[in-house]
Amino acid sequence: AAPVGEEDELQLLQSQALAQDGAAKMKWQLLNQFMKDRLAKENHNSTLSLQMLHSKWQRVLREAKAKKLHQDVEILSQTFARVIDCKNSVIESLVADLEQAEEQHSRALGSHLHNMDRLLEIQRSRLKCLEEGYNSLLEALKLEFEAERYKSLRLRRGDGQQWHPLAVL
Repeated sequence: AAPVGEEDELQLLQSQALAQDGAAKMKWQLLNQFMKDRLAKENHNSTLSLQMLHSKWQRVLREAKAKKLHQDVEILSQTFARVIDCKNSVIESLVADLEQAEEQHSRALGSHLHNMDRLLEIQRSRLKCLEEGYNSLLEALKLEFEAERYKSLRLRRGDGQQWHPLAVL
């Protein structure tokens, strides 16, 4: 009875060993599946974490860039204001110079016109004197001519008649 019992026991031990082996295999498969699931979950979480980290990093970079751009805009705004002030100052100076030049031109023109009026007055006065001199010379020449003519006519006639200007015609 012992050999049969040994066989049974051996079979029982084999089946127990097979069962343990199957359980260990199942345990190993479950553990392997659990580890694969956990690895997949970790990879997924890692991907999500990297995406969140990348998103946060981009936000930090955007904020830094925005801050830098705001500073640049402020600096450019101040520079532009200084340039505008400088140009306004130049424009004001040029306007003052232009007003001064226009005033000088006006004074020079007034002086020129006054001088021209004086020269015209002097020229008219000279012309009047020359005209009066011419007229007096003309009158003297006419009288002299008439006297010469009268004398010439008297000599030609020889009669001693009195000469009349209408008699010659």
